[in-house]
Amino acid sequence: MFKHLLVPTDGSALSEAAIQMTVTLAVENGAKVTGLHVIPEFHILAYGTEMIADNEDRIIEAARKRADDYLAVIKRAAAQAGVECNTVAVNRAHPYEAIISVAAQQDCDLIVMASHGRSGMRAFLLGSETQKVLTHSQIPILVVRQSTPAGSRTAPP
Repeated sequence: MFKHLLVPTDGSALSEAAIQMTVTLAVENGAKVTGLHVIPEFHILAYGTEMIADNEDRIIEAARKRADDYLAVIKRAAAQAGVECNTVAVNRAHPYEAIISVAAQQDCDLIVMASHGRSGMRAFLLGSETQKVLTHSQIPILVVRQSTPAGSRTAPP
């Protein structure tokens, strides 16, 4: 059914659950996987240009290293399952835009992504990249949610 799956990661445990779901779906469908990490654009307010120049290089290098580490998790999971996999790291201020753009560029037919399940004020203040992808994407999306033990819900479903 699906032949090319995109899985964005932010390095969280929930993203790792989405990676495992993606690899499982890829095996079942004979699909390939593209892993994505969106590196935030560099923005800093500082007093003095010397501070900016010195910190910018270190911050960018650390962000690229983190992206490589996150994407290595996807590569390993795919390799262990015998699934074809490529990875992409892009810089973008709005991750949801990058997710939709890379999915289209790579000709993906399903996006599998985690949702941290933020609600209320936290969702309003932090935003939900998953919600934004759901709103703007023309490509089907499978959302992997954090599981809760049976009977531990604090609110009705």
